[in-house]
Amino acid sequence: MSGRYDHAKWSLLPAKPGITDISVMFEEAQYFAPVATREDGSVVVELAASHPGVADPVYRERRNAIAALALNHTPGDPVPAVAYTEREHEVWALVARELAVKHRRYAATEYLRGCERLGLPSGRIPQLQEVGDLLAPLTGFRYLPAAGLVPLRDFYGVLADGLFYSTQYIRHHSVPFYTPEPDVLHEVLGHANALASDRFARLYRLAGAAARRVRTEEALEFVSKVFWFTLEFGVLAEDGEDRAYGAGILSSYGEIEEFRGMDIRPLDLAVMGTTTYDITKYQNVLFRAESLAHLEDVVGGFWESCDEETIARLLADSTVKQGQAGVISR
Repeated sequence: MSGRYDHAKWSLLPAKPGITDISVMFEEAQYFAPVATREDGSVVVELAASHPGVADPVYRERRNAIAALALNHTPGDPVPAVAYTEREHEVWALVARELAVKHRRYAATEYLRGCERLGLPSGRIPQLQEVGDLLAPLTGFRYLPAAGLVPLRDFYGVLADGLFYSTQYIRHHSVPFYTPEPDVLHEVLGHANALASDRFARLYRLAGAAARRVRTEEALEFVSKVFWFTLEFGVLAEDGEDRAYGAGILSSYGEIEEFRGMDIRPLDLAVMGTTTYDITKYQNVLFRAESLAHLEDVVGGFWESCDEETIARLLADSTVKQGQAGVISR
């Protein structure tokens, strides 16, 4: 997703034929700048007019070249290596250093254990193949390169196989603590550290299995929203305080400082699966598990067995709750 995202903001992608609402883009895919292939075979990443790197020809060429690597990747082959520049490594080192301090203060214990197990380099950008080589002996997960849009069902579905789609580019150096789209900092610092935990990795696999199991787009959207409010923006209670385990919070330099002041509600599948959100702002509604075991029981249990009938009941339950809330408010 997943995914993303410092300041939890994503670019509002340029309108495409048949797409008139940005919410449709979420249902269809992760939030990436569109990628186009010209008639001559060259690859172009279409950055939004507001993107920090849109006026930087060097950065734009880098994005095109990195996207081409992913597009030309053959499943089963090693992930192609990116020849990152010194400036790009410096951006990683700066953000990784600052986030490590914040993680000690705000991150859930199990996520911190994942950080210790994985041992990502702090001074340079790791290659996705390298990240997978570190993860595989721990939880069996590996990374796949993504050039741009990944259909929602594909993105979540491969989680069941222990695979995670990830971008390889890094945010523009002019604003190292902000990105309008998911970059390698989010995908690796946010998700890979969680994937190094056996318990979180199991939840990712269960989410993938659920995405493959359900048949309708409505059910898939429900599954994806539960993922959003947990493995992307989840909070749990530890030692009397709220700690983050969601990759969207833990990879955001700004949002990690703000999440405790948001509207934090009890874990509720029916509400999570039907709550709308604005992808361009900090997430002002979050959901708290009372413990990691509580998260595994409620959300893991849902993903392990959910189907259209289960989700239909939850949707009906949500409608009833919304009606009751309306009566109370009146």
